[in-house]
Amino acid sequence: MELSEYESLLQNIQSHISKNKRKVTTRFELPLVDIMWEGQKTFLRNFAEFPKILRRDPSKILQYLSKEFAVPAERIGDQAMFAGKRDPEDFTRLFQIYVKDYVECQTCKSPDTKIEKENRISFLICEACGAKSTIKSKYA
Repeated sequence: MELSEYESLLQNIQSHISKNKRKVTTRFELPLVDIMWEGQKTFLRNFAEFPKILRRDPSKILQYLSKEFAVPAERIGDQAMFAGKRDPEDFTRLFQIYVKDYVECQTCKSPDTKIEKENRISFLICEACGAKSTIKSKYA
């Protein structure tokens, strides 16, 4: 077999692999937001799922959402209740921001992180790559 014939076969295989390559999906996905409205209150019915998946303190996540919406919020069992009507997209957007700021490793983008406090400073420590970065807020 000639070198040029071999190279053309390799290129043919490479083009097939590129066409068949699927979009990479991550193993870390947030659940869909389950909202219910009752009067002027919004209930996040599956609130308890988020702290489990994010591996964060439920009270800190509730505090974060409450401050971002600028409304009082309280936890009722597995649900969270917020004053006023909120769209599911608002919750989804805030959870995505929370993940980016308080869960995802800034170095390798892994969600396998934990938060440790040293001398009143919170650090995000990645369990995958070992990176350690400061967190600028109190919602950690």
